[in-house]
Amino acid sequence: MQKITPFLWFNDNLEEAVNFYTSVFKNSKIIKMNRLPPAAPGPKGRVMTATFELEGLEFIGLNGGPAHANFTEAISLFVDCKTQVEVDELWAKLTEGGRESRCGWLKDKFGLSWQIVPSALGELLAGADAERSKRVMEAMMKMVKLDIETLRRAYAGE
Repeated sequence: MQKITPFLWFNDNLEEAVNFYTSVFKNSKIIKMNRLPPAAPGPKGRVMTATFELEGLEFIGLNGGPAHANFTEAISLFVDCKTQVEVDELWAKLTEGGRESRCGWLKDKFGLSWQIVPSALGELLAGADAERSKRVMEAMMKMVKLDIETLRRAYAGE
């Protein structure tokens, strides 16, 4: 197990969330789901905790109960995307039932915030020419879902 593991509180929909996230990311798996024992109070067979992995990062989820704790934008999951196809695919899957924000941010249907960011953005922003990097930043600030070609055109001054 990794030394630090994100621990996510879900409002009675942990099993649905784990199944959703592991279907979105290709390199993912459910490690274990711990269900309520038959004698325990509550819905029989309900998942109480789950351990799952997304792209090599392990998470633990808790079925904490309704409306006790909610996700905020103060914590988000940053996904480095190599291609526009990857940006587009993840964006489409994660915004389904959720909502888009600005600059590559979104909230999924469970309220968890994600940043879907092409690797090219960091490369273009780190360029030696400050004026070009500024144009990239200005272009990004106008976007919802990030578009690599538009960022490259901004860098080129087009």
